[in-house]
Amino acid sequence: MKVKFLGHSAFLITADDGTKIITDPYEPGGYDGAIGYGSIKDEADIVTLSHDHADHADVESLPGSPQVVTSPGPKSVEGIEFNGIATYHDDQNGAERGENTIIKMEVSGIKVCHVGDLGHDLSQEQVNEIGEVDVLMAPVGGVFTIDTQGADRLCQALNPKVFIPMHFKTEKCGFPLAEVDDFLGGKERVERSGSSEVELSTALLPEPTRIVVLEPSC
Repeated sequence: MKVKFLGHSAFLITADDGTKIITDPYEPGGYDGAIGYGSIKDEADIVTLSHDHADHADVESLPGSPQVVTSPGPKSVEGIEFNGIATYHDDQNGAERGENTIIKMEVSGIKVCHVGDLGHDLSQEQVNEIGEVDVLMAPVGGVFTIDTQGADRLCQALNPKVFIPMHFKTEKCGFPLAEVDDFLGGKERVERSGSSEVELSTALLPEPTRIVVLEPSC
């Protein structure tokens, strides 16, 4: 399985059989230019959406006609099993920014969890519903989502083998988010790939958790 970081919370996940999944596609130039990442040119078979904000749900600008996975509950698409877990975009039960859906999927035998714009600590019930996680993609920038400490607690709760940070401040993101280095400070087992892609296999998944920092490609 290959993972390519497109930017913000958008990734291209390519299964061993060639099936392509894009997570939370952003609207280029959205929020009055705050989303400065370029257009996503990759064509996907499936798109997952955590919520309907413009920086996470711009399916219309993607090439092709991908199937969309967004709702809580189980769903099978193109032979891939998905499960949506209902959460919130804030720590006030959605009163500030609405609902959010964590998307868990199994791709080429690897259990991937993309938490979208999660804004609170998970309950034990939600942790149990998510289950085992090999690769966790989660925000670390704070302000609109969990912050660095929240991301630490999320890692402790889910205990992934690989953690890939997302939704942090870059030169192409005008939101007042924390930078990824704020999350990485003092941590061990950090791999700065220097590229936008990483290839993973069930046989080579590390233990304990390794943090893999990818560079935006768009």
